[in-house]
Amino acid sequence: MGRTVRLGGDRNVTATLDQADGEATAAVVACPPHPQHRGHRGDTRLRAVSAALTDRGVDCLRFDYGPWDNGYGECTDADNAVSWARTRYDRVDIFGFSFGGTAALVTAASRTELCVVSALAPTARLNQDADAVEALGYINGPVQIVYATRDDTADWEPVVDRARERKSSGAKTELVEVESDHFFVGREHDIAEPIGRFLAAHVHEEK
Repeated sequence: MGRTVRLGGDRNVTATLDQADGEATAAVVACPPHPQHRGHRGDTRLRAVSAALTDRGVDCLRFDYGPWDNGYGECTDADNAVSWARTRYDRVDIFGFSFGGTAALVTAASRTELCVVSALAPTARLNQDADAVEALGYINGPVQIVYATRDDTADWEPVVDRARERKSSGAKTELVEVESDHFFVGREHDIAEPIGRFLAAHVHEEK
């Protein structure tokens, strides 16, 4: 069971901290899917990734968004979660699913101390200012994009195309294709293992 924590800021955000055995020095912030479509920190995909991380000695902070704010406040929530974790861990990185995948990429683009980001089925844009495709141009560290071949829910193709360009230019970029629709029902383990492996491998590296 994770530990419930309150994050700083004025958005009334609650999170769950899943802890690895022993004292972890690294954590990953996990951003949930769209809050207006029942996205929350207990999402099965977030929980599966969290388990894959804690099994590898990395803590995971899964948070709920505050009041709906068209993607603006939600990106602020992700940033506040990073700030909370940064005061407690030597290293913090970020992951998100769907809406949360885009929030993770946008947050990573503005926080240079976030060296690693993984996005599962990210959509191209949350609003005119939160653009995952543009964000990929500002992230210097390793990026992983995991996407579903039968996803007709999110506008993921522009993100994958930009990630391929990023990889061809020599930037550390991993693309993982999964035969699934957007929701990965029954495929939680199949997506959690490569994500957990990617994040844990990099967060244990020296900066």
